[in-house]
Amino acid sequence: MSGIWTRILLSVCVYMSVTAQIYGPQSVLHHPHHQGHESTEEWTEVVSSNKIEVQSVKIDCKVASRFVHTVMTSTALNKANVSQEVFFEVELPKMAFITNFSMEIDGIAYVGEVKEKEKAKQQYEKAVSSGQSAGLVKALGRNMEKFSVSVNIAANSNVTFTLTYEELLQRRLGKYEIMIQVKPNQLVQHFEVLADVYEPQGIAFLDTNATFLTNELLPLIEKTVTDKMAHLSFSPTLDQQRKCPECDGTLIDGNFIITYDVNRPQDIGDIQIVNGYFVHFFAPTDLPRLPKNVVFVIDRSGSMDGQKMKQTQEALVTILGDLYDKDYFGLVTFDDEIEFWRPSLSKASQENIKEAKEFVKTVTARHMTDINGAVLYAVEMLNTAMKNSSLPENRASMIILLTDGQPTSGEQHLPLIQENVRNATGGNMSLFCLGFGYDLDYAFLDVLAKQNDGLARRIYEASDAALQLQGFYEEVSSPLLLEVDLHYPNSLANSLTDRHFRQFFDGTEIVVAGQLENPEEDNFLLEVSAQGLEEQFLVHGEANIEEWTLMFPEQEYIFGDFTERLWAYLTIQQLLDKRDKCTPEESENITAEALDLSLKYNFVTPLTSMVVTKPQDDENQKDLLIADKLSEDKLLDQYSPGWDEPVVAMQMYSHLMSVLDGDPHFIIEIPDLNDALCFNTDDQPGTIFNLVRDPLSGFVINGQTIGDKKLEPGSKRHTYFGRFGIVHEKFEIRLMVTTRQILVSEQGKHEELLWTKTYTVKGLNMELQVTQDRSLTVTLKNAMKFVIILHKVWQLHPYHQDYLGFYTLDSHLLSHRVHGLIGQFFHGVKFEVSDLFQGTDPEKPEAMMFVKGHTLNVTRGWQRDFRKDVKNGEKVPCWFIHNNGTGLIDGDLKDYIVSDLFKTV
Repeated sequence: MSGIWTRILLSVCVYMSVTAQIYGPQSVLHHPHHQGHESTEEWTEVVSSNKIEVQSVKIDCKVASRFVHTVMTSTALNKANVSQEVFFEVELPKMAFITNFSMEIDGIAYVGEVKEKEKAKQQYEKAVSSGQSAGLVKALGRNMEKFSVSVNIAANSNVTFTLTYEELLQRRLGKYEIMIQVKPNQLVQHFEVLADVYEPQGIAFLDTNATFLTNELLPLIEKTVTDKMAHLSFSPTLDQQRKCPECDGTLIDGNFIITYDVNRPQDIGDIQIVNGYFVHFFAPTDLPRLPKNVVFVIDRSGSMDGQKMKQTQEALVTILGDLYDKDYFGLVTFDDEIEFWRPSLSKASQENIKEAKEFVKTVTARHMTDINGAVLYAVEMLNTAMKNSSLPENRASMIILLTDGQPTSGEQHLPLIQENVRNATGGNMSLFCLGFGYDLDYAFLDVLAKQNDGLARRIYEASDAALQLQGFYEEVSSPLLLEVDLHYPNSLANSLTDRHFRQFFDGTEIVVAGQLENPEEDNFLLEVSAQGLEEQFLVHGEANIEEWTLMFPEQEYIFGDFTERLWAYLTIQQLLDKRDKCTPEESENITAEALDLSLKYNFVTPLTSMVVTKPQDDENQKDLLIADKLSEDKLLDQYSPGWDEPVVAMQMYSHLMSVLDGDPHFIIEIPDLNDALCFNTDDQPGTIFNLVRDPLSGFVINGQTIGDKKLEPGSKRHTYFGRFGIVHEKFEIRLMVTTRQILVSEQGKHEELLWTKTYTVKGLNMELQVTQDRSLTVTLKNAMKFVIILHKVWQLHPYHQDYLGFYTLDSHLLSHRVHGLIGQFFHGVKFEVSDLFQGTDPEKPEAMMFVKGHTLNVTRGWQRDFRKDVKNGEKVPCWFIHNNGTGLIDGDLKDYIVSDLFKTV
């Protein structure tokens, strides 16, 4: 491919927090002709001709009860006079699931689709082998997932990338942390970081910080914190981003950090109930710390020589000094030989701590690596200590293993090492594995830890490695409870996430989610039991479901189904962990269950991948824009050499012609004038309007309105579209779309589709593309293409209910006799606006409009287009025609009322 290449690298790296990392174009990262250049001067000339400009970067992070929904959007413009290739890459940690990715080029959106991993791989390889650009999101083991996509951008064109991912924040050291690392590497015209936090328990504190903040940038962070809500924004202008008035260097280079915690007034914790799903957050305060038995197992193989060993010694000296005086501890070092400081555990007295520190300083790196022997020796030390009647009861027992490599001595078969350790511990102690650097088998350590009620953590080779070790130890240094059990009598037992935890550490949090057996009950009962320092810990409580029903509208602005998605997220994570502890048959069933949930909720997990494909060369891209105005069968005929089947990962949107959405708002866009006309309708719920009627083909679209459940105090009645009926008599097609289902009938064949998953259905003359809980794209052969958007509202909302929006994509194939409330505008409308004057609202000027022989008083206002943002919509400026569009529409509004949803005449 000719033209200059560049790369936009957008990385999201979450290690102990939510982290977003954004890089701007960097030509030196990737260039197809790099190896062929013979001189530095030639390479410099090529790079300087690169004119990719990042026009906007926006990160919108919404947190509802620790569950984070992040949307990252970046737009790049090719300012060169030749086409250029733009790369977009994302790296995510194991705890974040991508839920959506799209790229929009000249008004056409290419949307990624989540598929079972093997099917996605086949589609990806097929696209690559046929010469298409393609992107694949996949989870690499359990520690990292990477997404990469490239797209060729024509001269003076732009591309917008949008990535969405979700994650449950984990509480560590008494706080939650959201860290956004931003490195645009150039000035950005529109740069914005937004964060909204909603915590029903109340926000105890919320702090912000950024490593790149100067005295000039610090005041640009706007923060509003109330009892339960917080809003933060950071949006520097171009000049405010500059390092100096005349230079192009940017100050935006570092970490934007938000830390917070919530109020915890009750021992029972916090229970939240939404749409029949609950989540229970348990983190009691003011409990006495349990003493612990801990054995540190330190790798001293040859690869630990130098900086690694020095940092390990430094960290251990600090950790030993922080031991509680009632703790007992041991030190085991290993290469291909197992050695120890003392053969049994020692009390953490000042004298013993001093001697242990001196021992640590003498440890040197030597030979090979016997992980199996070292861990089994530590297990035996703990078992002996627990059998020693002289030690106090109710003690947490743990092993902390630090290694930088794979076993090269003793037992080396990884599954057998895992089995040996699991049998030896017998569920009586926890194993925490710290992997130093990248030359180790982290997946092995991850499974080893999870099989023994612990966790694995990677220690990154950097100057702060010693601090990383100390920080991890601090997380597990203060156990408060053992054998924690949570009981929920009126929940569906098979829907509950894990509810037994071996230990609870100070500064952390236990999270359990599930589905209610009877959401109509008044109260939700719960009980927590555990072993404390001196006595059994037992608390009972209940949550009032009705109170949550009334309370929920306060938080609906974030995303209403967060409890269900949080439950699905947590269930998938725990199912993946359980696979390593089960028989092959059980593991197969667990994997199938996790896969079903991943596909249902559109999560990219280790079992699924997301595929994005598009034509690669410039000519195909240009033809695609034209082909979008053709019928779907002609489009597929043109591209069948590269697409043996429809690429369901791609959805295309061309210029909008007409919209009906909201209350209900009608928007008629005039692309040639770059303007729009709009009007509302005021009608009774249940009214059926004829929207489109083409008598030559027998094609009809009717829409029925619905109202709110009841009127809000002091407000007017609102109506929305709740059902659409579509008929094509020549094709014998009848389609009913409601907020709950899609009923399809074509030539006597009937099918029911649901909004709960993403899929494509092709008939003889019609194709339906359903995007889960979001949209339905309908393509009718030689007729029309349109999108119906589903607006979901919390099921128990006291006033509102789900409704639909309608957006035309292509209608030029309809006959000249097409009419209807919006059909009459499909072949254009002429109007003139003059005599602009100040109206009653200073922000909405008024004018006189001449249209269809009428002179109307119109107002300049805004309506909302929900195609890109179903929740909030995008403001569209338009000339508003009052009185139900009188003067703009032919006749009167009542002329478009019909008696039946499938009325054709």
